[in-house]
Amino acid sequence: MTASHRASLILLASLVSIPLAGATAQDNPAPKAHQPGAARPPNILFIAIDDQNDWIGCLGGHPQAKTPRIDALAARGTVFTNAHCQSPLCNPSRTSLMTGLRPSTTGIYGLAPWFREVESLADIVTLPQYLARHDYHTYSCGKIYHGRYARKNDGAEFHEVGPGASGAPFPPKKLVDTPQPHKLVDWGTFPHSDEDKGDWKVADWAVEKLNAMPDKKPFFLSVGFFLPHVPCYATQKWMDLHPLDTLQLPKVKKDDRADTPRFSWYMHWKLPEPRLKFLKEAGEWKNLVRSYLACTSFVDSQVGRVLDALEKNGLKESTVIVLWSDHGWHLGEKEITGKNTLWDDGTRVPIVFAGPGVASGGVCTRPAELLDIYPTLLDLCRLPEKKELEGHSLLPQLKDADAPRRWPAITTHNHDNHGIRTERWRFIQYADGSEELYDMKKDPNEWTNLAEVPEHAPVLKKMRRWLPETSAKPAPGSKSRVLVYENGQANWEEEDISADDPIPEL
Repeated sequence: MTASHRASLILLASLVSIPLAGATAQDNPAPKAHQPGAARPPNILFIAIDDQNDWIGCLGGHPQAKTPRIDALAARGTVFTNAHCQSPLCNPSRTSLMTGLRPSTTGIYGLAPWFREVESLADIVTLPQYLARHDYHTYSCGKIYHGRYARKNDGAEFHEVGPGASGAPFPPKKLVDTPQPHKLVDWGTFPHSDEDKGDWKVADWAVEKLNAMPDKKPFFLSVGFFLPHVPCYATQKWMDLHPLDTLQLPKVKKDDRADTPRFSWYMHWKLPEPRLKFLKEAGEWKNLVRSYLACTSFVDSQVGRVLDALEKNGLKESTVIVLWSDHGWHLGEKEITGKNTLWDDGTRVPIVFAGPGVASGGVCTRPAELLDIYPTLLDLCRLPEKKELEGHSLLPQLKDADAPRRWPAITTHNHDNHGIRTERWRFIQYADGSEELYDMKKDPNEWTNLAEVPEHAPVLKKMRRWLPETSAKPAPGSKSRVLVYENGQANWEEEDISADDPIPEL
């Protein structure tokens, strides 16, 4: 670790750790019981969906998406149609949301480390911890943090922990022979039961808790669904909702990457997820698109099961619901599949709020970030402000979807690679200084890079002002999908990339 990195981490610890000398009660309040006679704060139902892009009916990302339960939730609440993640990868995205800090602040960019293993980050007060300090009882099941992080049933992160995330059941062998033979990179259907799926069991646990929920404290129930993360296995029932003969593939442009910087390929240099070239040559593109849509419809049904239990138990009117995904997912766009990009397909996510304090029928086109969920929930629950949070409350937009908002959405993937999204523009700056600019009103598919067009120089200047002031180098222990750029040398997962290395086709 360099001296400058160590100093920056010590400074961060002084801002977010507890206890702190001289800290105020408002910054780090002690646990306090609900006061008799005071208005009880609302419950929170916190629903996460893994790798869910904008292929949801209310977001319009795919014309054949079938998600009636999420669409109904959006109709009775407010949906953000221009919402984006802080990082297009599970661990840094979820770490950012739950801590309220940007990846460029913490240095968490890869699938490792778990931020509690980083000395300077170990004592950050996360969203469920902050709620617990204000008399909430916290529950978690499925995937909320990445992998098995935060799943110790010791009360440190959540009071109660249910079943974890799972892609099971699996077929006897992989259905698709992908170039990288990773067990999880697979899709299609085989004989199995919905009731045997990991997400069904996660919904079961959430329903059981709602059925037995004591009326003593407000609750924070976090429910994390695994699908449509690969393997995209769906039973025939859900595949039949999306017949192959009428299935629409994503719109792609031949040679779309011709006007994007070479550095854009470094963001996903070598991955288990296949390129579009393989999908076409293997005749698997439609199968993957169909499987992804089918898995999304299945997860929608599991969201519905949890919402039904909430209503059945008389908790609907007293519970704030927020539904979100950790990042987007490409299914052929930009010649790739998977995440790890700073384009809309990699960053755009659903954010839906409903319940007390949220206007119904709201459709907000202002930029929003996953980072905004933490401060928004504190506002909706009438809890003290937590000043270290780097997001901004969406409460004005939850009351009036057309309320102005000055901040763009900022996504970071590894150090010094940032995407800035406003209502009209998508701007990307990579670590080597190369840039992209897209007019999202005229070019929603991001097919024409305008960064070299002289007339757009004033736009570029304005967008650069939003770049994070600091971009921490990877935290100690960082690995898996980590890209480092130093002294003109790019390094992907601890292997240098030569300037004349051919771009991997598979």
